[in-house]
Amino acid sequence: MNRKHFLSSFIAAATVFPAFKTLANTVENESSSFKIPPYLKPGDTIGITSPAGYITLEQIQPSVLQMQSWGFTIKIGDTIGKRDFTYGGTDEERLADLQRMLDDPNLKAIMCARGGYGLVRIIDQLDFSSFKKNPKWIIGFSDITVLHCHLAKNYGIASIHSKMCNSFPDDWSKAEQIQIETILSIKNALIGEPMGYTAPASINNRPGKVDGILVGGNLSIIETLAGSNSDLNTKDKILFIEDTGEYLYSIDRMLWNLKRSGKLKNLKGLIVGGFKVKPDDAGEEFGKTIYEIVLEKVKEYNYPIAFDFPVGHQRNNYALKCGVNHTLTVKETGSILQTIA
Repeated sequence: MNRKHFLSSFIAAATVFPAFKTLANTVENESSSFKIPPYLKPGDTIGITSPAGYITLEQIQPSVLQMQSWGFTIKIGDTIGKRDFTYGGTDEERLADLQRMLDDPNLKAIMCARGGYGLVRIIDQLDFSSFKKNPKWIIGFSDITVLHCHLAKNYGIASIHSKMCNSFPDDWSKAEQIQIETILSIKNALIGEPMGYTAPASINNRPGKVDGILVGGNLSIIETLAGSNSDLNTKDKILFIEDTGEYLYSIDRMLWNLKRSGKLKNLKGLIVGGFKVKPDDAGEEFGKTIYEIVLEKVKEYNYPIAFDFPVGHQRNNYALKCGVNHTLTVKETGSILQTIA
């Protein structure tokens, strides 16, 4: 190569690369300083859409009536009642419905009707430019972890990890107390009430007290998003994880992924929610409990760890605000997670 041409190319490249560095830092800073959408007031509108699995209009009626009783107006999306095999409509239909709600300035929150599978198929086609300017609360868990992680990674916008329309009781007067409390926690999250949850004592807990931004969700979703444009940044965060329907060896593999990719190294704290595991096949017993699997991966780190937390695919699945500052306190008597005003 001509020396003069090489030097001029090198100088040009040197002026370009700092720009890329600045851009990268900007995205990282967005993720570490989250924007909180406006809390809801009576009369505000919540949209209901189904970006993953299908659900009928009849099945969401209990949630519609309950949220209306809280003083909110409900807008039902086009995907409710649609079905394309396991999905709530085709990819194009689910994309269009969620996009309309992201762009609608009259909506103050978007409730995902149910989980299942499907968000990863449309996430990269969504346009968040209007949503960035006028953010609103996105509500859901399980497959909706894709959205929580994507918002955290790219826009630094808080969201609500909680039960969805398919978890509201058909008859409020006959509902169990735990079901009532977890559903009301969604309302409290939406209106900005101070929130705090406790978990029982566990000999596997690691004591300590830390403040930090809360992030997390479904473990298998977090793992499969690694290396993508929705990869969750866990540095200096309080991470919570949960999962269902997985073998113990699969949970072990996923946690090794989190460890090897650095997601467990620089945490402020770790919260382990519900894990409903598949029984081992006869003769293929894994030989470790959930507690042992987790503790093996974090033994060289010193942050507090809270097991058996009320979040996950279970009845005691309370609303958690991703992207909001929390205090995690783990003692011999149990664990407490509280929002920081």
